[in-house]
Amino acid sequence: MTKLMIYGATGYTGRMAAEHAIAAGTPIVLGGRSEATLAKLASKLGVEYRAFGLDDDAAIGTGLAGISVLLNCAGPFMRTADALMKASIRNGVHYLDTAAELDSYRLAEALGDEAKAAGVMLMPGGGGSVAMLGSLAGHGVERVSKPRKIRIVLHVAGGLSRGSAISATENLTVETLKRVHGALTPAEADVQAFDFGRGAVDCFRVTLPDLITIWRATGVPDIETFVHVTGDGFPQGDLSLLPDGPSEEERLTNRYQALVEVTDAQGQIVRSLLDTVNGYTFTAMAAVEAGRRILAGEACPGFQTPAGLFGNGFAKTIADTTIIDL
Repeated sequence: MTKLMIYGATGYTGRMAAEHAIAAGTPIVLGGRSEATLAKLASKLGVEYRAFGLDDDAAIGTGLAGISVLLNCAGPFMRTADALMKASIRNGVHYLDTAAELDSYRLAEALGDEAKAAGVMLMPGGGGSVAMLGSLAGHGVERVSKPRKIRIVLHVAGGLSRGSAISATENLTVETLKRVHGALTPAEADVQAFDFGRGAVDCFRVTLPDLITIWRATGVPDIETFVHVTGDGFPQGDLSLLPDGPSEEERLTNRYQALVEVTDAQGQIVRSLLDTVNGYTFTAMAAVEAGRRILAGEACPGFQTPAGLFGNGFAKTIADTTIIDL
């Protein structure tokens, strides 16, 4: 075990990840662009920091010296994932991030063979909804002998962080997609009803990166992804004026849930429900746990998913996450 670098450590999720890593005894180095804010946080936490931007390959290489695992918490990831994935491959560093943006996963797919040849693992979504939904989908698939279709719904509760809102705005997907016979295919942006246990609610079809990660982990050919949102909805106006993120009290109040429906070859459907802490809390904890396990030797070169690498029980190792069969 050497060290885990958290890049974007002064952001909302990055700070929580750093605090969880220290509590778990994981050796970390803080990384980011702004030396002043990094120095202040590093002094508070009693850890090392390294300041470097992403427009100079040599500077990134120097920043990654002695680092075994890089956790990228610096969104929007369309601005950071390309440089840091490629730098990780050049410098022999395993890459994790907390992205919910489809393009990060397409990039990891495209770079997967190069990473594998270099002995480097790329795992976008090491924490967050990808880890949640991957574990839930895998659990559902284990319940049937010949799974043919997965429909999965994420229930997002509470407000968004400033970074998440900006990232979502900059990464609006023009096409709504689903996976049909193994291929990503345009889909109608419709609304469908799902029951999380308290009656049916409207859920919007969306293009989630789980269309890539669940398919890679399970091989199920048909996958659809939906979201149900409660709370204040998507913030309006100048997003830069939003607070850093939900308060601890707001996170404690707003737990996340997810529902999966798996259809077998005979058309029979099984349903399972995941219940967990707030998504921001889960993301920070799961990403750091993934980093700890990779530091300890649980790594496989190339593009990997959390459920594919750590098993379908990964989400249940985070906080008080539970999965029940309906």
